[in-house]
Amino acid sequence: MSFSVWIAIAVASYLLGSIPFGYILVRASRGIDVRSIGSGNIGATNVARTGGKGLAIATLLLDAFKGWLPVFLVLHVLPTASAAQSHTLAAFAALMAVSGHVFPVWLKFKGGKGVATGLGVFLALAPLAVLLCLALFLVVLVATRYVSLGSILSAAMFPLAVWWLDRAAFSAPALAMCSGVALLVVIRHHQNIGRLLNGTESRFGGKA
Repeated sequence: MSFSVWIAIAVASYLLGSIPFGYILVRASRGIDVRSIGSGNIGATNVARTGGKGLAIATLLLDAFKGWLPVFLVLHVLPTASAAQSHTLAAFAALMAVSGHVFPVWLKFKGGKGVATGLGVFLALAPLAVLLCLALFLVVLVATRYVSLGSILSAAMFPLAVWWLDRAAFSAPALAMCSGVALLVVIRHHQNIGRLLNGTESRFGGKA
């Protein structure tokens, strides 16, 4: 596959991933900057703090869709020589889309945590692996009521689930890029990790 194809995938996936749907929806409907409230994040959780549950759901779906779309197109539209090459290019698209969400050019490279967009790219890449990760998320959430901990552990589990369930279709570079996506999501939760370690993280259904 030519270098120009890699560049095209990188640019298109990054720009699509960098669309700040949470920021746009809250600004358009309520006239406020979602970054000025709550955690300052542009994701669905912080959008919900504006009092707009519908906006939060829309943000979640759109953020997931913008991750899913470029990966799906690479896998099912772009002609490639083999399934392994297709999955390598798709994993690259996934990494660029999540990078766009986390570091959006439109918001001075200060974006969200990548959970919804990560979910979207993972669904397109390996839906069976996502089911395992969602099961882990739910178990952690029910056991601890920490949404952040469930998100961190399920993101970290994804590359392992891919390797276990579908490693024949994923080359070493593809698995490395899947790990890169997971690492981005985990790193963006560094503040949550700090609060988890010192016992001050908010629990689901509890007071913030």
